[in-house]
Amino acid sequence: MSFQPSDHIRTILKNLPLKPGVYLMKDESGEIIYVGKAKKLRNRVRSYFNASAENNPKTMALRVRITDIDFIVEENEVKALILEETLIKRHKPRYNISLKDDKRYPYIKINWQDPYPKVETTRRIIQDGSRYFGPYVAMWAVQNTLQVLRRAFPYLTCDRVITGNDPRACLFFDIKLCNAPCIGAVNNEQYRAMIGELMDVLGGKSEAVNERLANEMSAAAETLDFERAATIRDQLKAIDYITHQHRAVSPSMVEQDVIALARDKGETVIQILFIRNGKLIGSDSRSLDGTEGESDAEVLGAFVKRFYDGAEVPSEVVLPHNIEETRILERWLRDKRSGQRVTISVPQRGDKRKLVELAEENAMETLTMMRAQWEADSLKQEKALGQLQEALGLPRPPNRIECYDISTTQGTAIVASRVMFVRGVPKKSEYRRFNIRTVTHRGSDDYQSMREALTRRFNRYRQTLEEPTQATPGGEDKDETWRLLPDLLMVDGGKGQLGIAVEVLKEFDLTDKVPVVSLAKQFEEIYRPGISQPLILNRRSDALFLVQRIRDEAHRFAITNHRAKRTKLGMVSVLESVPGVGPGKRKALLKHFGNSIDAIRKASVDELVAVPGINRKLAETIKETI
Repeated sequence: MSFQPSDHIRTILKNLPLKPGVYLMKDESGEIIYVGKAKKLRNRVRSYFNASAENNPKTMALRVRITDIDFIVEENEVKALILEETLIKRHKPRYNISLKDDKRYPYIKINWQDPYPKVETTRRIIQDGSRYFGPYVAMWAVQNTLQVLRRAFPYLTCDRVITGNDPRACLFFDIKLCNAPCIGAVNNEQYRAMIGELMDVLGGKSEAVNERLANEMSAAAETLDFERAATIRDQLKAIDYITHQHRAVSPSMVEQDVIALARDKGETVIQILFIRNGKLIGSDSRSLDGTEGESDAEVLGAFVKRFYDGAEVPSEVVLPHNIEETRILERWLRDKRSGQRVTISVPQRGDKRKLVELAEENAMETLTMMRAQWEADSLKQEKALGQLQEALGLPRPPNRIECYDISTTQGTAIVASRVMFVRGVPKKSEYRRFNIRTVTHRGSDDYQSMREALTRRFNRYRQTLEEPTQATPGGEDKDETWRLLPDLLMVDGGKGQLGIAVEVLKEFDLTDKVPVVSLAKQFEEIYRPGISQPLILNRRSDALFLVQRIRDEAHRFAITNHRAKRTKLGMVSVLESVPGVGPGKRKALLKHFGNSIDAIRKASVDELVAVPGINRKLAETIKETI
């Protein structure tokens, strides 16, 4: 006997309009379990209850749970698609296809609209006049690229208002990592010309830059200016490193994303190859949920919508199969690309087809590797989470664990870190750090630092409830990591830190929603609210190994960020803080000791006196100060 919908659903199906729009299917609890769009709402929604739908297991599982259907009429299909994406992001319906890891790729951002453009990293593209280069698969790749490029193009990184009249430049000028427009060492036109060449290199158009530098290097050598020639040589090496780290693909391919998929036993992996200026600059793989019973074309179409809602849109998206509503998606992508034309193509031969096959091969290899890892790790993680649930008396397995740690040195550069573990595995895309603002006196205050970090975290939670639509044209952070509460909150420390966490949870009325514990370092004791005696887990249990790993990862992340902040402060200011050491003496010191602050710090008074311009009294002052 075929499935028969309820009288309420029948009434809705009879009266749906023949207009474009979005439909929302709900279960008996009122939860939205599926969101879709349609050119004609009546025809599309009725198709779920036709006899032909019985061939699709996913549709059959969905429709038996539907107790109500809402709809919203839109002017056209493109507006319906935009609304569909907004509602899917807000409600995360269980039967919609979704990205398992909704990460954003890092880009290099050049603030070209500013008089003296800065070079930054970002994961968000905003139409504000800036130029963006990427995407890069990992932030370390971005930082490595910038570190190399800065040797060739010494751009500024400070927050000074550039007038050209500052009395002296910072340390970066002395070590040739900034060309100091602040003191007028270069003017606005010269600085922007340098940034323009940097953008040419990032854009794969380095030929003219290389030719100019090669001519300048030859001219410097001919005039016996060997120091200048060596500097230009190093610039050419840096540019060569950047331009040759990407594989050449085809001069005819300028800006394409090549997408392919692999599927096996209910799991789906998408592989993306990023082609920019004829070169393969990177690739990445993404896992999808909710693909059971869906065709390859439906999976690819859903991925394009989910993926490009937050990623840079290229001029061409290359796919292995035709997908439904190609023209509608092209119009939607064009709007996201500020009106520039976007093409979705399915090549049958040539370079593009070879790249699709390469992406398919990589997708299958990734799926095979992921499956092997899942099979090896999932059982162990489930066991650890089950043991931890039982030991702490939690209502459910702690699949989502947040852990906080504080790193500080004598009250300076205090950093709180948050790491996230999901199903026993670190989810680094949700790691966060908090530069502590409320502890300003000399000496550390771990309690107040922890209070500030947790308060800021749960303030963000409250804001997401009060403002559920976070996607804004201005690029406001849409990260939903703040909206999801942890199954277990861990803080590094003892009873004192636990007490602070309990107070913060009480302030936000989350005491009954968020279980919290603290983990002391010395004997690995776990402290729980309202229980004076600490819990000692079995020394060989998987649960103990898990909490140790989480605590150690939080500490590592805090120390790493703290060290970076402290180093940045020290490198720029340490010599400037020494009385009697001006730009000339600072430059002489750096030159004599190989641009190393550590070498200066370790030098004896006699070694410092050997530097031109440094007398014994000043050498003793340097030793006392740094």
